[in-house]
Amino acid sequence: MTPEQQTVATEALCRRAPIIPVLVIEDVAHAAPLAKALVAGGLVALEVTLRTPAALDAIRAMSDVEGGVAGAGTLLTPADVKAAVKAGAKFGVSPGASDRVIGACEDEGLPLLPGAVTATEVMGLLERGYGMMKFFPAETSGGAPALKALFGPIPQAKFCPTGGVSMKNARDYLALPNVLCVGGSWFAPKEDLAAGNWSRVTDLAREAATIRG
Repeated sequence: MTPEQQTVATEALCRRAPIIPVLVIEDVAHAAPLAKALVAGGLVALEVTLRTPAALDAIRAMSDVEGGVAGAGTLLTPADVKAAVKAGAKFGVSPGASDRVIGACEDEGLPLLPGAVTATEVMGLLERGYGMMKFFPAETSGGAPALKALFGPIPQAKFCPTGGVSMKNARDYLALPNVLCVGGSWFAPKEDLAAGNWSRVTDLAREAATIRG
């Protein structure tokens, strides 16, 4: 998969809903019902971070949920990429943009949302053919004002800001012309997952899905 093909795929994914759920799953038993609840609420692109032992099995379980698109976040090494693809991930997200991770995603045909926060990082990804990026960590890297400032000299770059994004500030990001969606997790509270309160997750997801800048 070429960088240009990757950009087309990730842009299409980011345009499907204003929010990409960023999920840390401790118990694989939560994966399928959580995915169903989020999809029912209108959030279809599901990023499962590779931060727990259950993550890969969670991706496998979510891959079977109708209407959802399961992906893998926190891709740090080529081994992570291969494991994610084997588990059924349809897209990948990385906090940064190392050559080895990018190369592995290209080799495996996995659409990648690579991370960038500085003008130099953004320019480097654009030179490589990547026009859709993750802005992470968003709030501690200047937040919406920083992305607004990047739009002036580099308007062709598009972003999905993640990290500190909440219901309170999501609209600030989504109002920007270079932001297609944001990543967040506030609609999947740990207490509701533990209690199996999937209807509340759906309600929170539905509220998030209606956010518009």
